[in-house]
Amino acid sequence: MTDPIISARPRPYYAAMREHDPVHWDEKLGMYLISRYQDILTIQQDPITFSVNKGYHTQQAKGFQEEFQDILKRDGGGYFPDAIMSDPPYHTRIRKLMENAFTAHRVKELEPRITKVVADLIDSIADTGAADAIHDFSVPLTIRIICEQLGLDWDIKDRIQRWSIAVTAQIGRMQDREQMVAHAREICELQQYLIGKMKERKDDPREDMISDLVHAKIQTDDGTVETLTFEEAVSLVRALLIAGNETTATALGNLFYILATQPEIAQLLKDSVDDDRLLNRFVEELLRIEPPVRGLSRMTTREVELGGKTLPAGAHLLLMYASANDQADVFPEPRSFDINRPNIGRHVSFGGGVHRCVGLALARMEIKVAAREIVRRMDNIRLAIPVEDITYLPTVATQSIERLPITFTRR
Repeated sequence: MTDPIISARPRPYYAAMREHDPVHWDEKLGMYLISRYQDILTIQQDPITFSVNKGYHTQQAKGFQEEFQDILKRDGGGYFPDAIMSDPPYHTRIRKLMENAFTAHRVKELEPRITKVVADLIDSIADTGAADAIHDFSVPLTIRIICEQLGLDWDIKDRIQRWSIAVTAQIGRMQDREQMVAHAREICELQQYLIGKMKERKDDPREDMISDLVHAKIQTDDGTVETLTFEEAVSLVRALLIAGNETTATALGNLFYILATQPEIAQLLKDSVDDDRLLNRFVEELLRIEPPVRGLSRMTTREVELGGKTLPAGAHLLLMYASANDQADVFPEPRSFDINRPNIGRHVSFGGGVHRCVGLALARMEIKVAAREIVRRMDNIRLAIPVEDITYLPTVATQSIERLPITFTRR
């Protein structure tokens, strides 16, 4: 998976793993790659045996953890472990405290504003006839939306992508020490900025997600009131900013790639755009066929059998979501873009079990709105470079296109 050629075009590698070695030991990563759908479901259904907390935090800044943490403690306001990347029962409490920020009603209320943001951005480039779909659309769009939802200043837009790359690199397993130090400095800047905004919201709450988290409360069965610690709240705001930006931007880049290279799918989207049910199914199939998250990690807490292998306690696993979504006995003709699949919602692009993505409703809505407005305002979308010249960010965590020059006409 660390080979750039395999990383950019991984489907044959996934297929070989599924057939010959579905629980595959990758020497360079020091991880077992879990490639089959059923094995991933097994893992997701047992969050105690297959620990997210140990998997994520053991992987973070792999090889440089102590130095990474020292830099954040010294210059970044503290080292704040990602509270959402935890195990039950602690994870259950964190999840409940987060959920008010993502209610269906709140997401629905956001749709008109997000539609305007998307439309304005497309209109700003529609007459140019050429753009980079990543840097001129996907990244600025998701940054604008997450800034609005969190209540952050738009003048940080140029810093957010740097921060996102720095945070994602910590679980990407492809950085050297020099890169780790540079990324750690970016994360220090990010945390100091967020801590300042959170202190403001503590005294002056507003209608935004930072205020929701700083003031989040739930009542337990025994009548006591639970809140987030400040350290937990910092980690969650940081996670929302990065996850809400990086993964959705990757999904939109994938959308443009498909529209630019498969005219029949662009036509399918045009035919579906005024039917909300079909548009929702289009988004689900997009997420299945090109999942933005390539895979996330777990660690075994005891000896366990998986996929015909006995794994020891402390085995580090990488759940290959993109491989599971490409499995023909689960999704027949998996490389065919088919919005009529009877099991279209069974993809694992949002994870599963207790760790199913808390922001999935917002992500689906952003992608749906973007797809709708793109085909209403743009036509004849084509790649401006050969397909083989497309490169991806060097990480095993996401499948993120670095740049995607396209041409188009205004519709």
